Amino acid sequence: MSVVLVTVDCLRADHVGFLGYGRPTTPFLDSMARESFVVPTAIVGGVPTYYSFPAILASRHPLGMGRDLIGIAPGETSLPSYLKEAGYATAAFIAANPYLSPKFGYDQGFDTFRDFLDSPLTTISTDSRSTSSGGIRTKLNRALERFSHRLAPMGAIYDELYFQYCQRAGPAVQSVDSLRPYPTADVLVDSARNWLTSVGSGPFFLWLHLMDPHAPYYPAEEALRSLGRPAVPPWRARYLNSYWNRSDIGPNRLKAKRDAVVELYDAGICWVDLQIARLVDTLKKLQAWDRCAFVVTADHGEEFLEHDARFHPPGPMKEELIRVPLMVRVPGFSGREVGKNPFSHLDLGPTLLDAINLCVPADFQGRSRWGVWQCREEWDEPVIVDSTECANPNRLDLRPAPRVLCVRDARYKLIIRFGSGEEHLFDLQSDPSERQPFPPHAETSVRKRLMMHACEHIRLTQGADRSEYQLRARLRDLRTEFSKPISIH
Repeated sequence: MSVVLVTVDCLRADHVGFLGYGRPTTPFLDSMARESFVVPTAIVGGVPTYYSFPAILASRHPLGMGRDLIGIAPGETSLPSYLKEAGYATAAFIAANPYLSPKFGYDQGFDTFRDFLDSPLTTISTDSRSTSSGGIRTKLNRALERFSHRLAPMGAIYDELYFQYCQRAGPAVQSVDSLRPYPTADVLVDSARNWLTSVGSGPFFLWLHLMDPHAPYYPAEEALRSLGRPAVPPWRARYLNSYWNRSDIGPNRLKAKRDAVVELYDAGICWVDLQIARLVDTLKKLQAWDRCAFVVTADHGEEFLEHDARFHPPGPMKEELIRVPLMVRVPGFSGREVGKNPFSHLDLGPTLLDAINLCVPADFQGRSRWGVWQCREEWDEPVIVDSTECANPNRLDLRPAPRVLCVRDARYKLIIRFGSGEEHLFDLQSDPSERQPFPPHAETSVRKRLMMHACEHIRLTQGADRSEYQLRARLRDLRTEFSKPISIH
């Protein structure tokens, strides 16, 4: 049986229709959910992208080979490498996400790998303070900024005036397409459709990673129309993204634009839905749909001020970031919702291989849930989300940042911050918005139980001998470092 894996960057579980969202962002996926296994509480292995995908593609905890290793290690067993060895044709089409590039090992196991990072994309900056670095006006503006911030009330007034000036002084915008820094889902689906027509009748593994809901939010006009919303002029889209990106104002002022920004985000999801429909239509025309497992999930969610934050920084571990949609369609099985307890992305690869009657590699750390899905049974093991506070994995010196570990079961969530030594325990049943952590000495039995799972996880990840993989990955990083051109001034 062939396998199609679609991962959508920044897609929150609570923004898809088949998990209860009120806005019609995913009408096609909603219809497909009726013939799929739908997991209501799928939890990522880590946040953001560079900590999430080892669990999805290699069934491995992101820090299972140490904090220095980002991505897939050279020679590490993964879904594409395992399926390629089993005789599958393999292809990946990635929407210009640099953390899913060959630099981090994501091309391994693929006959065809296209990350679109070499494609010329004409983009106009949405930095809220973007002006030319030279010139008399810029120097004057910087001088005024320094002066105004010496007078507390004047600093905020100046920042607002300067933001408005930057918006008016920026280059003219002809279209929303010129603002978008990544290829849209239709471009990737077109590439995938062309590839599918060339693979013949044998089994294949196809992975698409779509970036349309990712910031900056620049959806296609057709997607906005599908949501019943009017087209957003290019200047307005740039203004909203620039405003949302501001670092000089607080959450209270940002909330004024939140709803408009969320509309743009939702339209990006809608465009993904429309393009997945085109992909499925192609599979049906090629008579591959009835012998194809189809998976849709996300690498993490996105924050919209629920906890006064934006985007998807490493570390917070809130539900809006770690809970994602997961739908698995397997021919011959009727649709159903499976499991109320959390399901880890770590178990996705083993479950998928089990569903298509292939053995699970011994290297995979997750376990198959295929049997319990079929029997409609439950499982009760907590899941682990593991990351560090590293915001730039391209900097080797920043990778050993303080660790953040989350242990989550059906009701409780424990977040441990190794850098500060803080622990936060939440009851997701009585406090689903995670606003009121228990006092340090409350719920000691729950805290102890989840802490024991955390300790066992650390023991297992630190005790595994993966020195060969670590060495290979280190050599790969060094080759990348030394291949950079040296600038001589």
